[in-house]
Amino acid sequence: MEGSRKLKNSELDRKTVEEFKASEKTPLLIILDNIRSLNNIGSVFRTADAFLIEKIYLCGITATPPHKDIQKTALGATDTVDWEYQKDTLELIQGLKSQHVNILSIEQAENATMLNDFIPERNQKYAIIFGNEVKGVQQQVVSESDTVIEIPQFGSKHSLNISVSAGVAIWDIFNKM
Repeated sequence: MEGSRKLKNSELDRKTVEEFKASEKTPLLIILDNIRSLNNIGSVFRTADAFLIEKIYLCGITATPPHKDIQKTALGATDTVDWEYQKDTLELIQGLKSQHVNILSIEQAENATMLNDFIPERNQKYAIIFGNEVKGVQQQVVSESDTVIEIPQFGSKHSLNISVSAGVAIWDIFNKM
């Protein structure tokens, strides 16, 4: 587009770490269920920063900061977004459900709700679970979820990369909130 000048980072008016920490957060939690790629973990941190996500739970084999390969894609988001390690994803979601958090698994499953059809309830906190790059979200976790959400796909591949799935799902749900 003629006349459109790219903005410099200094012109983007982004929050400092302190401003981010003090900001009101989006009532979304992210749960990474056995994610093996450090780059995917870092990318999810960066997406979580972009949408003021309340917290990320890193579960099972999911690595935790600080790690150079997480930092490479997170670009400092591990300093802004709160996170916590939990060994067992199922125990975590059972605890969250007892706090009235609505659990959403992003997965291809029978009776899944298509993402474009999902309407979040007002004043409801949600936890969005993203699963392992090969095996997806554990079946026990899918079974315990309040809703299973599927991202519609129309090509020949069976799935999206987890960092792409996170970007698509978080943006969509954030936008509808």
